[in-house]
Amino acid sequence: MSNHQNSAALSACHKYGNRADALIEILHDVQADAGCVSDDAARTIAECVNLSRADVHGVRSFYTDFTTQARSGQYVKICRAEACQAVGSDALAAALEASGTEIENIFCLGNCALGPAAMVGDRLIGRATLDRIQAQME
Repeated sequence: MSNHQNSAALSACHKYGNRADALIEILHDVQADAGCVSDDAARTIAECVNLSRADVHGVRSFYTDFTTQARSGQYVKICRAEACQAVGSDALAAALEASGTEIENIFCLGNCALGPAAMVGDRLIGRATLDRIQAQME
């Protein structure tokens, strides 16, 4: 494991008092600091909070926000749930992919009334269009 990921995992665990009930928060902190939650970081977290590696892996793999490898550059999350599909998320996703943008399909961003919904980083975009998304990526 890189020193940075190890440091991020240890720091996050310490911040939350090595508490197993803070696992989600720890994973979010490591992801934000190191860009991902690698297998080695998950192993360190499991040891710190006294959980099995399987427990940490189960939580990490259940939530789509957690990745095991850092992404290169920016990527866009596109809601592909029915409400957003009904107002064009499939076409929007195709246009983004055609433009070379890396996308992640999400099945609800909680913005159904303003679909299609997308996220660039931590910024939610309602009534998303290719132009609006690309403007947020600049």
